[in-house]
Amino acid sequence: MDLDAAAARLGVPVEDVDRVHRLAGDRPSAPLPAKADAPALLERLAVPPDDAAEIMEGWPDPGSPLWTPELRWLLDRSIALVRADLGGHGWLPPGPELPRERGPAWRHLYVYAYLALVGVATGYHRDHGVADTVSWASLADLGRNLAVDRRMRGEGWPVMQSWLTLHARGSIYELGRLQYHRGGATLDLHIPESGPMPPEAVAASLDEARAFFPRHFPDEPYTEFACGSWLLDPQLLEYLPEDSNIARFQRRFELEPYEEPEGLDADVEVRRFVFRDLTTPLDRLPCRTALQRAVVEHLRAGRHWYWHRGRFPIQPHP
Repeated sequence: MDLDAAAARLGVPVEDVDRVHRLAGDRPSAPLPAKADAPALLERLAVPPDDAAEIMEGWPDPGSPLWTPELRWLLDRSIALVRADLGGHGWLPPGPELPRERGPAWRHLYVYAYLALVGVATGYHRDHGVADTVSWASLADLGRNLAVDRRMRGEGWPVMQSWLTLHARGSIYELGRLQYHRGGATLDLHIPESGPMPPEAVAASLDEARAFFPRHFPDEPYTEFACGSWLLDPQLLEYLPEDSNIARFQRRFELEPYEEPEGLDADVEVRRFVFRDLTTPLDRLPCRTALQRAVVEHLRAGRHWYWHRGRFPIQPHP
């Protein structure tokens, strides 16, 4: 593959194509599921019908005119790149950000890579004794993210395509209300978009995690839960009731000394998660909830939100 020519035809920097080439090398890829099995798999992964229809429309059938040689190369090497890091837990872009307006093959290339890796991920889960119910609840984050990206008119996918490689490598597990990111110094919490976050549901999820990780990953002795999020910004307490779910969640954590995260704008992240919208002017954003009103009021006052990191012991104090 001529990398310069491929990059030009893909409309991406050659450095991005070279990165895929270097990281994937000649490592093995993984096949996509049979097309006949894909609708049932997409349903199991909670992919919404509109997205499922597009995915099937762009399916990389042999000889499909939608799939150029460089797209097929990128799909194959992206799968190999992610598979080579099975069990890894770091942030891993699977390939360059593509011009998704060019059609379903371009729009969903990394979805096809994810589908090819589902069998790899579930095999990794089985090797660690993880129940099928946990496997499929965790992997179904694909559908949730596709739905969010559609709401965001495509603005969300550049982050999501890398986020989902964590699931494909066996690093993210959804246990009740929270997701857990294993493999680092702490067991990191993530909060999927799945409705309210009452303290009882959070407590039940934490209890499940306390049993799950020693059982399935006994060589990873975690002592603390941790979370990095704008949800831990103490400024939120200026706006929200003391008994709000967010305030109660914050109070679980001991905050670390603040450090500005490199390359992360908390104002953008708040908009991404609260409104699923990065471009609408502030005065046109909805203010139906206390959190939405807080975000808008704060930003319109010329203030900023900040990303904080906190932690608390996995074993509760007696």
